[in-house]
Amino acid sequence: MRMHKIRTIAKRDYIATVRTKAFVFGLVVAPMLFGGGSIAMTLFKGQPDLKDRRVAIVDHTGVVAGALVSAAREKNGRELFDKKTHQQIAPRYVFEVIAPAANSKDQLLALSGRVRRKQLVAFLEIGKDALRPPGPADDPTARVSYYTNAGGIDEMRNWLNGPINDGVRLARLAQLGIDIDRNKGLTASVPIDGLSLVERDEKTGEVHEARKRSELEGFFVPFAVAMILAMIVMVGSAPMLQNVTQDKSQRIVETLLGAATPFELMTGKVVGAVGVSVTSSVLYVLAGTLAVNALGIAGLLPLTIIPWFYVYLLADVVMLCAFAAALGACCSTPQDAQNLAIVLLMPCLIPMFMLVTVLRQPHGTLATVMSLVPPFTPILMLLRQAMPDGVPAWQPWVGLVDVLAFAAATVWAASRIFRVAILMQGKPPRLAEMVRWAMKG
Repeated sequence: MRMHKIRTIAKRDYIATVRTKAFVFGLVVAPMLFGGGSIAMTLFKGQPDLKDRRVAIVDHTGVVAGALVSAAREKNGRELFDKKTHQQIAPRYVFEVIAPAANSKDQLLALSGRVRRKQLVAFLEIGKDALRPPGPADDPTARVSYYTNAGGIDEMRNWLNGPINDGVRLARLAQLGIDIDRNKGLTASVPIDGLSLVERDEKTGEVHEARKRSELEGFFVPFAVAMILAMIVMVGSAPMLQNVTQDKSQRIVETLLGAATPFELMTGKVVGAVGVSVTSSVLYVLAGTLAVNALGIAGLLPLTIIPWFYVYLLADVVMLCAFAAALGACCSTPQDAQNLAIVLLMPCLIPMFMLVTVLRQPHGTLATVMSLVPPFTPILMLLRQAMPDGVPAWQPWVGLVDVLAFAAATVWAASRIFRVAILMQGKPPRLAEMVRWAMKG
């Protein structure tokens, strides 16, 4: 009888949710909100700003500027045009060599004014001792100073780093009497190819050669898998807070409690939310699989993580929905629920802030410890499992036990809070009261 009531409540909430236009709209909008930046980068990658970048150089050594301009000209030649289409794909860097003035401060002030007036994008000042071997880090005469007011990610500084150092090396070689025109290969960079590991086919014994791979490939799949999980969990659990609060404020729960216990009511709502999340996940997983195949990187997606994906999804949604039901029961108005929404989503937001850190050091102490902390395990452990080298076999199982135990404890505590608070009206309870209800009922 109890299961029938839970199933009826879950069915009612599930159908009421999936039939709404907001649910269908959210299926389309949510991926755009979460992945909009990546989509925009892809769309505008072929439309870069191709305006010339004019840079002034004040060279106190008298010899580095020429070598720097020569190195930059060579880099311009390599990167300016697409090798297949022959279309310009990068901005051209144009250099203006300026003799040092007697009054250095006035000259720097004048050049800064030209940058502010958009006549220059930046200017360089090469110290008089820049050709010496590296000395004290705080010696300005042995450094190259880069002046600009560019905001955000300054790609120009990264671009100039190579030509500047190549120019300094060429000038040092010239001082040693080496003919740099006849020995240009001395400073040439050696390309480094990223390759996968060599593998042996277990059935045939044939050894497969390593294939070329990019850093983007190793980043895209783990990042996308973690983002999809976080998106589904947040979209599936966030409405629970508002729904419970709305039912309470409109006295709907009083009618429902006449036919079901508070535990049955909360459980039914949680099961309905799980059903909505699973429905969304099927669509997103199918779309993600098609996208991976279209990009030609299907081999980078370890199929063994798909069962883990759904285990983490169910545990995370149950945990957050039970928490949301308890918070919603404590709220008397939708405004109260809005104030608590950020608290509900913290178990998803904190791992999202850590994605890049974990991707850089997936086996570091911080990544390992945080992926074993129950509220953060689903997203961070799945991210690490989706990476090419995976994780030690014991870690996902320990994380799973922690998540299931934490989810069970959350449901138990939330049900006790829900039972006490669902019919209360007036001022929202304090945190100490909620803890007391969870412990004593």
